[in-house]
Amino acid sequence: MDNVRLGKTNLKVNKIGFGALPIQRRNMEDSIEILMKAYESGIDFYDTARFYTDSEEKLGRAFEDIRSDIYLASKTAAETPEDFWNDLETTLKELKTDYLDLYQHHNISFCPKEDDELAKAMKQAKEDGLIKHIGITTHKITFAHEALDSGLYETLQYPFSYLSGTEELELVQKCKDMDIGFIAMKAMGGGLLTNAKASYAFMNQFDNVLPIWGIQRMNELEDFLSYPSNLVLDDDLKSIIENDKEELGDNFCRGCGYCMPCPEGINISLCARMSLWIRRFPTEPNLDERTQEIMKKTLECIECYACVDNCPYELDIPRLLKENYEDYQNVLTGKTIIQK
Repeated sequence: MDNVRLGKTNLKVNKIGFGALPIQRRNMEDSIEILMKAYESGIDFYDTARFYTDSEEKLGRAFEDIRSDIYLASKTAAETPEDFWNDLETTLKELKTDYLDLYQHHNISFCPKEDDELAKAMKQAKEDGLIKHIGITTHKITFAHEALDSGLYETLQYPFSYLSGTEELELVQKCKDMDIGFIAMKAMGGGLLTNAKASYAFMNQFDNVLPIWGIQRMNELEDFLSYPSNLVLDDDLKSIIENDKEELGDNFCRGCGYCMPCPEGINISLCARMSLWIRRFPTEPNLDERTQEIMKKTLECIECYACVDNCPYELDIPRLLKENYEDYQNVLTGKTIIQK
C-alpha cells in the first residue's frame, strides 16, 4: 500500500485514510471488528472528531494496545479556549491516549489567526506535547485560503472528489506548493457517488492528497483494500465520472448539515437532495410513509434563508426544497417514472 506525506508534518501515512464518522452508526462490537481489519490490512491513519458521538470511544477501545502503530487525528468545534481544553481532555480520554498526532479546528465560524486566543490554545497544546501537529477543516474556500496564508496550519481538510472544480484543484496545488498536507473529506460526494473505484483512481492522480474514506461496513473497507495502489483512470472510469458530473452538476446538496437545524424542523440535508437520492439508490425504500412525512415538512419552509447563510456552497436551499418536493410527489404518484 502506497504512502502519502502529509506536508510539513512529515507524517508518512498509508494512502487509504479511515474516516471514522460513519462508525458512530454501528455498535461497539462491529466497529472494533472493522477497525481491527483496517489496522491488520495496513491502514494507519484514522480521522475522528469530538462531534462524532461515540466514534472516539470506539477507536480508543480498538487501538489502546497498539497506539504507537497508528496515527490518530481528531477535531474540535470549540470556539473558546475553555471549550477547547474541555474537548481536548475528553478526546484524549475517549481515545485512551496521551497525545494526538493531529488536532484540527472543526468547521468553526472563523479561521483562527496568530493573535486569536483559540489559536494560542492550540499552540500551547502542541508545546505541552498533547498534540503533535495542528490542522483545520472547513467547507468554505475563503476560510481555506485564510488558513493557508496564516502560516499556522500544517494540514488542511477540505471537501474534494471527482466532482470538484477548478477552485478545489487550485487549492490542492497551493497546499503542495506550501508543503501543507491536504486531507480530502467527502471523497464520495457526501454519499451521492456510488463508484468507489472511480473515486479511488481519481485520488491516485494526486501525490499530496490523503483521502479519508467514510467507512461503516466491512464490504466498503474490503472494496478500498481490493484496489491496486497504482490504479489509474481508464476510459471506463472516466466515462463514469463524466456521467456523474453531468447528472449532479454544481448545484446539489452535499449533505454536510451545516444548514441545520432548521427553525421549522425540516430535514434539509435529506429533503434538498431527495431527487438525486431516489435516482442513484434504490427508489422504493425512500417512498415509505416515514419519508413522505419528512418530505411533507418542506411545505412549512418560511424562506427565512438562515440555511442559505450557513451553506458553504451558497445554495438556494428554499428553491431546492421546492423542486425536490415537487419531483418527489411526481415519482410518488407515478407521473415520473425513474429508469434504473
